[in-house]
Amino acid sequence: MHVTVLGAGTMGHGIAQVSAMAGHDVTLRDIESDIVADGIDAICSNLDGGVDRGKVTEAERDATLANITGETDLAAAVGDADLVAEAVPEDIDLKTTVLADAEEVAGEDAILATNTSSLSVTELASGLERPGSLIGLHFFNPVHIMSLVEVVVGERTDQSARTFAVEFVEGIDKTPVVVRDVPGFASSRLGVALGVEAIRMVEEGVASPRDIDNAMELGYNHPMGPLELTDVVGLDVRLDILEYLPTELGERFKPPQLLRRKVRAGKLGQKSGEGFYVWEDGEAVATSGEWASR
Repeated sequence: MHVTVLGAGTMGHGIAQVSAMAGHDVTLRDIESDIVADGIDAICSNLDGGVDRGKVTEAERDATLANITGETDLAAAVGDADLVAEAVPEDIDLKTTVLADAEEVAGEDAILATNTSSLSVTELASGLERPGSLIGLHFFNPVHIMSLVEVVVGERTDQSARTFAVEFVEGIDKTPVVVRDVPGFASSRLGVALGVEAIRMVEEGVASPRDIDNAMELGYNHPMGPLELTDVVGLDVRLDILEYLPTELGERFKPPQLLRRKVRAGKLGQKSGEGFYVWEDGEAVATSGEWASR
């Protein structure tokens, strides 16, 4: 199978990596060659780390990299793809445009997928000539580690696209969860609800970020607390979701002012070096701001 991933950022290069590891021919496409190169470099780094930890053999690493081609030209990237998966930023206008442009140059039998974590698959499909070909494939970060993929079925998604998506997810050694196209789907709705309440608790001075995270990790056996997870996902990504969900689900999903302030200040989490925590070499080394000494 030929899989094309549109967007070479964190989610895009992750989807490309797991697809290539499953033996698929993969094209990783972005609008600039430097972005594509950075995405492939990130895949190399992930695979090298897997080799160092004994999780990936050198032969598996080399075979995976051999399956990946970088590209900037859209038509060349998607022309013979069986699956075209977009992983561009969480902006409905951008995603609609990217999907429509991809459909125009893709084959008639190609399945289109969106990696949106909250936007309506049905609304995204409304801009397509073949709306039945679009399905949601919501991967989780980091893609090469997280085993879940939400398969989001829009109102006009064909049964053949649903079947294709489930088989693809199982074929890359992930677990599919099929959900209806409702705001926030299942995982984002639950995860964001917990995250936004944790942010409000910090805002109200209830406890420090570390203590809130410890409460969920030790008291409820969560592998990562909601505030550290927000840093990993990206505060800007969380804010984008929270700008959308209140229009569909009500004021309980309204973004806290603390989140807005941090995003305005460029404190986006792990990727910027600071969010609710201070990050060095991919690890949270301290809490941020007034909680830094606690």
